[in-house]
Amino acid sequence: MKLSNHSKWTVLGTTALILFSVLIFLLIKSYSYDTSTYFESRDFVRQLKQFDANWNVKILRAKIGINNNLLLVAHPEAEQRWQQLDDLNAAGPLSTLWQSRRQGYLDAVENKTRLVEQFKQHNTVLRTSLDALPEQEDDIQALLANNNDQDLTAASNVFDLTLATLEYALYVSRAKAEEINHQLNELTKYVDQLSPEQRQPFTAFVEHVNAIVREQPIVNDLLDRISVIPVAQQLDSINELLNETQRRTGATYRQYHLYLGICAGIMALLLLYLAARLIRSYALINKMNNELQTANERLEQRVEERTRELIEAERELVDAARMAGMAEIATNVLHNVGNVLNSVNVSADLITRKLAVSKTLGLGKAVNMMNEHAEDLGQFMTLDEKGKLLRGYLNQLVDSIAAEQSSIVDELSQLTKSIDHIKDIVSTQQAYAGAARLVEPLNVVDLFEDALRMNSGALSRHHVVVTKDYQDTPTIIGDKHRLLLILINLISNAKYAMSKVSDHQRQMTLGVKIIDNATLRLSVEDQGEGIAAENMTRIFNHGFTTRKEGHGFGLHSCALAAVEMNGHLRVHSDGPGHGAVFTLEIPLETADALPAAGMSVS
Repeated sequence: MKLSNHSKWTVLGTTALILFSVLIFLLIKSYSYDTSTYFESRDFVRQLKQFDANWNVKILRAKIGINNNLLLVAHPEAEQRWQQLDDLNAAGPLSTLWQSRRQGYLDAVENKTRLVEQFKQHNTVLRTSLDALPEQEDDIQALLANNNDQDLTAASNVFDLTLATLEYALYVSRAKAEEINHQLNELTKYVDQLSPEQRQPFTAFVEHVNAIVREQPIVNDLLDRISVIPVAQQLDSINELLNETQRRTGATYRQYHLYLGICAGIMALLLLYLAARLIRSYALINKMNNELQTANERLEQRVEERTRELIEAERELVDAARMAGMAEIATNVLHNVGNVLNSVNVSADLITRKLAVSKTLGLGKAVNMMNEHAEDLGQFMTLDEKGKLLRGYLNQLVDSIAAEQSSIVDELSQLTKSIDHIKDIVSTQQAYAGAARLVEPLNVVDLFEDALRMNSGALSRHHVVVTKDYQDTPTIIGDKHRLLLILINLISNAKYAMSKVSDHQRQMTLGVKIIDNATLRLSVEDQGEGIAAENMTRIFNHGFTTRKEGHGFGLHSCALAAVEMNGHLRVHSDGPGHGAVFTLEIPLETADALPAAGMSVS
């Protein structure tokens, strides 16, 4: 009995497998018939006919000098469409006929292309002579004006010859060609009497006439030969063959649908039988469910053990994430402090160089000179030539020292601002865990100028020209540190983006604009190396950079700072070599909207 059941299920499974395979085969065959392929192929043939018609129009326009471009632009998908036609017609009883008609079309196009090239060469010579003939005739008429009767007769002959040549270009005839040759002979007799210097315009005129008489019949003959090449007829024959192929293919796929219906019916009967067998097996399934319940209880015990292991692993991951967050904060601090330290180095270097060349050195020399004449100082200052100059020198030295002192004080003030900004960076990062931010009244233009001064040394070294497009803006309420952090980074990145530019001026444009009285937009635009499309979505990611010496922290921290101010930082670039523009947009909060205290902490 067991052997009988085993054999029964074997036969049943084999039958089901065979039916399923046949069903899948018929389904694939049935749905592989795609009428859109034939529509696309017919549309391709129609476009080829349209290209041929456009080609004929170009040839006719070239004949009358309107168009000189006779190039036949290939269909953008020609290779793909021809391959599609090959796939449709290469197999079956019509394959030989398809190859013949396709080759006929290709031969017709090749012959037409060869004739068009010949037409283009001869027509170029013809059009050149036709265009130059009236100008040459005008030059001869101007040369023969107000002369003797013989010159006037020659001028009349030249005019008649010009008209006859232009008529011949319109209507070619043997009689008109003989008339032109006769007039050329008459003109030649006159030209032979002229000096070599006077013959040159007549020689050019005669050459143009001969070129028109020679090339016009050739051009007309080439046009006639081009017009009879059966390119359109070959395309029509291909279209007819395509229709016949579609008709035969459609009949074949209708047969596949019939067979598919028969197999589906048999498969349905088989499924009904299997459903009955499944109902009888319900009791066996219940027994197996009981066994599975027991196995499930064992599995729950194992799951609890794995859960405890996962909780421990989660605790380790939390510790690792906290350490990674601390590392990221430290990295941001170092990156932002590094940007400001560039400004500190520049200010310190300027102060050192100014002190090294200070005018105070001259004060010591003047005092030494006065000490040498301490006993007769009055006489030295009034009578001695050096003494007379000493008072003026001291006056000039006072002005120079005052200017140096003012300049050094300005640099020290800038140095103090940079150091204060470093302190703000550290303080902000220390308070980062509480997500606090300090807002205060700010002048946006002054903020931009501070960021520029902190990058002034690098901008000067790289010969960057800064253009300022500032719209009048009121005093706003904002986070000075975060705004300054973003502007310093954007200006520094724009400078680096233009470091390799050598074919045009390195120009940076800074913009301030108010949008709809609700949004403040700050922008930094450069004419640098641009940004590739694949990098646009990654440029604000932590650690992403395209510079060898970069670390990928600056723009990431800028984007985070923008979000913390309820704003967003965007970038746009038309691609490599077209520069980039970074735009910061934050909500506009004016100082008038705050209480008299003028400062709030949120």
